[in-house]
Amino acid sequence: MTPRRRSTWSALKDLAPSPAELQRGVEDLAGLARQQILRLAVTGLRQGGKTVLVTALVHHLLSGRELPFLSAAQEGRLLGARLLPPRPGDLPVFSFAEGRAALAAPEPRWPEPTRSLSALRLELRFAIKGALRRRLGPHRSLILMIIDYPGEWLLDLPLLEQTYEAWSSATLGLAEAAPRAQLAEEWRRFLATLDLTAPAAPDQAAQAALLYTRYLKRAQREAGLGLLQPGRFTMPAEVTERDLLQFCPLPPGPAPPGSLRDLMRHRYDRYCAEVVAPFYRNHFSRFDRQIVLIDLLSTLNCGPACFADLQATLDMVMRSFRYGSSGLLARLFRPRINTLLFAASKADHVAHNQHNNLRLLLERLVADAAARARFEGITPTFVALAAHRGTDVVRTEHQGQVLSCVRGRLKDDERETVLFPGEIPADLPSEEDWQAGCFRFRDFAPRRLRLNGAGPPQHIRLDQALEALIGDRLQ
Repeated sequence: MTPRRRSTWSALKDLAPSPAELQRGVEDLAGLARQQILRLAVTGLRQGGKTVLVTALVHHLLSGRELPFLSAAQEGRLLGARLLPPRPGDLPVFSFAEGRAALAAPEPRWPEPTRSLSALRLELRFAIKGALRRRLGPHRSLILMIIDYPGEWLLDLPLLEQTYEAWSSATLGLAEAAPRAQLAEEWRRFLATLDLTAPAAPDQAAQAALLYTRYLKRAQREAGLGLLQPGRFTMPAEVTERDLLQFCPLPPGPAPPGSLRDLMRHRYDRYCAEVVAPFYRNHFSRFDRQIVLIDLLSTLNCGPACFADLQATLDMVMRSFRYGSSGLLARLFRPRINTLLFAASKADHVAHNQHNNLRLLLERLVADAAARARFEGITPTFVALAAHRGTDVVRTEHQGQVLSCVRGRLKDDERETVLFPGEIPADLPSEEDWQAGCFRFRDFAPRRLRLNGAGPPQHIRLDQALEALIGDRLQ
């Protein structure tokens, strides 16, 4: 009989917070009581545009420009913003200055993508709305804490509710179907040579983990797939003991003590308890607001298997978050996210007349996750946005038709290009859509960020996203 592993949630409860964590918790609860602190999680999968969004969001709040749909700014009540220094024990500081410098360079480039946990604190000063409330004090501050996460690490959260056997069965099932089967062939052939009930040899475990990791990276790089667990195999983190990353799924069967199957299960359990559970406890259980960034255009380019994979990945990851009321008492006992925004990124890569379809397709993609949030009392918001533009919209005539096109510099190309990016279905793509091969959306280099704010808007609907995420706290 296979022994049950100790519950990861039990391990999570046993992790006592450090004195610095306790102190920050007391400070944060005091701030929450005064309605002064808001924690915003910027989440999403790989290449969703999280780093660009945080950089652009902070830049525009600091400058106070180009935010007409943020009510506090439109009404002249947003008095200013400033970055706050990190506190002892805080996460590494998000590289805002480097990201803004990359966008503002004479030859602008996209900031380096998220590779580790980072955060920053921004103090927003605003005038209170309403004459009666202003009697309590004309001005107030909101401390906006923005936390950025590698998209790959999100994939580990569902492991907290899966045994090694259940995870192995699901992962091996995926590896047997196209397009994964060919990419996983070398790893699966190696597993077939092993006696999984014999005493474990460390070199066998290391080789199996190496080949499994190689398969995951190929699936990410060559097939554009995202449902690749554990996430830290494709985006490593600092792990004290190297063998914590030396495991992989194995076919079901007996697991005598000391066998390879027993060793792999033990390492999986330790990985969940010592890496994933503290990560969840320290960071993911304390959100107030959440934005989920999704690169739909690149996924459409990759075809139906990649699109289905994205839908399954998002559904799995979104089950790891808690939604509902998050007043002070609720936060003391069970933290919950009370505002959820889904954003289709890179909206500037298609013409304006396609933005509504992009938003509708996003709604269909995350329909199940959104329905669960609504059941918990949260009404999600959906938006198609570009945190920083790489294109302009132009109209051209072709065979007597006026087409809405985009003009910009293709990524890794010095030339300005005008092209018709194609159309986006308002519903999940049909078989005819895929067979037509009509999804060929291109990536563009960024336009140079204007630090003085003069000129046409440099983003698309970033201010609408801000209004949905923090507008009610700037009243």
